[in-house]
Amino acid sequence: MKQIIECVPNFSEGRDIAVIQQITDQIKTVEGVRLLDVDPGAATNRTVVTIAGEPEQVIEAAFRAVKKAMEVIDMSRHSGAHPRFGATDVCPLVPIANITMEETVKYAHKLGERIGIELGIPVYCYEEAARIPERRNLAFCRSGEYEGLSQKLSDPASKPDFGPAQFLPKTGAIAVGARDFLVAYNVNLNTTSTRRANAVAFDIREKGRPMREGNPVTGKIVKDEKGNPVNIPGSLKACKAIGWFIEEYGIAQVSINLTNISITPVHVAFEEACKKAQERGMRVTGSEIVGLAPLKVFTDAGKYFLKKQNRSVGVSEAELIRIAVKSMGLDDLKPFNPEEKIIEYVLQEKSGRLLMDMTCSAFADETASESPAPGGGSISAYMGALGVSLGTMVANLSSHKPGWDDRWEEFSDWAEKGQVLKDELIRLVDEDTNAFNRIMDAFGLPKGSEQEKAARTEAIQQATRYAIEIPFRVMKKSFETMEILKAMAETGNPNSVSDAGVGALAARSAVMGAFLNVKINAAGLNDKAYVASVLAEGSDIERNAKQMEEQILEIVNQKINA
Repeated sequence: MKQIIECVPNFSEGRDIAVIQQITDQIKTVEGVRLLDVDPGAATNRTVVTIAGEPEQVIEAAFRAVKKAMEVIDMSRHSGAHPRFGATDVCPLVPIANITMEETVKYAHKLGERIGIELGIPVYCYEEAARIPERRNLAFCRSGEYEGLSQKLSDPASKPDFGPAQFLPKTGAIAVGARDFLVAYNVNLNTTSTRRANAVAFDIREKGRPMREGNPVTGKIVKDEKGNPVNIPGSLKACKAIGWFIEEYGIAQVSINLTNISITPVHVAFEEACKKAQERGMRVTGSEIVGLAPLKVFTDAGKYFLKKQNRSVGVSEAELIRIAVKSMGLDDLKPFNPEEKIIEYVLQEKSGRLLMDMTCSAFADETASESPAPGGGSISAYMGALGVSLGTMVANLSSHKPGWDDRWEEFSDWAEKGQVLKDELIRLVDEDTNAFNRIMDAFGLPKGSEQEKAARTEAIQQATRYAIEIPFRVMKKSFETMEILKAMAETGNPNSVSDAGVGALAARSAVMGAFLNVKINAAGLNDKAYVASVLAEGSDIERNAKQMEEQILEIVNQKINA
C-alpha cells in the first residue's frame, strides 16, 4: 500500500491569479502529485493550496512551489486580513494513508532543511514537527508577523530551526510543520462588525479571551505571577478562531481552525457559533469549508442533524452530505460541489468505467453482451445489494411511520447497518469483475523462458485465489443482510412486509450465486487445504441462508394472509 501525505501550503497572494498560477504550475511539474485544491481569498490576500501523493514527490512539489513564491511574491508590499510572515507563510504536512505522524515529521524536517539551505529562507518548525516546545503553536512562531520579523530574527532566542537568522524583506520566513488533518472553516454572520465577530470567536475558541478587572472589555488585563495574561477559556477544545470582515461578501465571519475534528467536529463548531451569535443578537446565515475536508466531516454532520429531527440516519452517503450542506449553509456564499471539496472524492481514481456508475439498462446490456464480464459473481453481488436495499427501505419507512415516533431510533440503527452492507456489496460488483480480469491478465503473461513460466504460474495462482475471495465475501455479506430482512419482516412497517420477503429472495440468490463462482474458481487453485476450508464454510453459509429465507418467507406470508 502506498504511503500518502497531504501538504497544504498557504501563499501570501490571493488577488493576482497570474502569480498564483505560476506557483501552482510548479506543483504540476512533479509526476505523481495531485493538485487537489486552489482556494484564493481576496480579503485575506492569501491562497490555500492542497496537494497529495507519496511523501518524496509531495515534498519535492512543495519545495518547487516555495521557490517560485520566493520569486514572484513581494512581502514588503503585502497586506491582508490574515496573520502572515512570509511569501509561503505555512507549509504543513498531513498523514493521510499508511504513514505515521512520526514518519511525517521526518519529511517535514527534510523539507524545512532543504528550504533553509538551498533557498536561504528562515524556517520555523511547528505543531508535531516543532523542535522547541513553545513552537508547537503556530501563533507563537508567527508572533509579530512580517512587520516584526526583522527584530525577531535579531534575537538569539528566536533563531530559526533551519536557514539563516537573516531578514529577507521580499520573502520573510516560513513555518513548516506536521499536523493532524485541520479543517479551515468560516461561519457567516448577519453583521458587518469585526468586533462582534471577534466576540463570538473569543466565546468559542479554546484560548478564550483575557480576564479583565472590572469592565470585561476595557478593564485592566489580569496577569499571573509570571506576568502572563490570564485567559477565560472558550467553550470548544482544539479550536482556534478570530473574527474578520470579508469585503467581497459584505459580511463578518468567524474564521475557525479545527485542529482535531475527533475532539470538536465541524457540526459542533457550527452549533456553538450559532448559539453564541444568538446570545449576542446575531444570526448565523451559513458557513464555508476552506480547501478540502474528509468525508467523515459531512457524514457525521448529516447524521447529527438527522438525529436532531428524530429521523433515520440509515440513508445514502449522498443524502448525508446533502443534509450537512443544507443544515450548515455550506452553499450560502457559493455553490458546494462534493467532488471538489471532499478529499476522498478528489483522490478517487477516475480511470476506467465502473459498472455501478452505469444506468440499470446499460448494466443489463453490458451483462448481456458477448463480453464474459460482468458475470455471475457481479450479478450475485448486485442481487445482494438490491436485497439489503429493500430491507433498508423498510427500516426507513418504519422509522418515519406516523405513530411510531418512539421507535425511530430502533429502525434507524437497522437502516444504518443496511447502508453499510449495501455499499460494500455495490463495491464488490466491480471488484468481482476486476478479479476476473486479473485472471485474464495473468494468463496473458509471457511464457517463453522457465523464469517467465514460473512467474506466470504464480500470477495465475494469486489471481485465482483473489477470484475465490471476492465471491466468498459476497456470500458472507449477503448472508449478513438476512438478519436485517428478518427483523423488518417481524417488526417493520406491515405495509412493506412483502418488500422484506423479496429482499430475502434476492439475498438467498446472492449467496447461492456467489457460491457457484467460488466453486468454479476453486477448481483452478493448487492450495487444496485452502480450497477445502472455503468450500466447507461456503456450504454452511448456503445452508443457513436457505433456512433463513424459509423463516422470513413464513413470517411474510403469515402477515399477508392475516
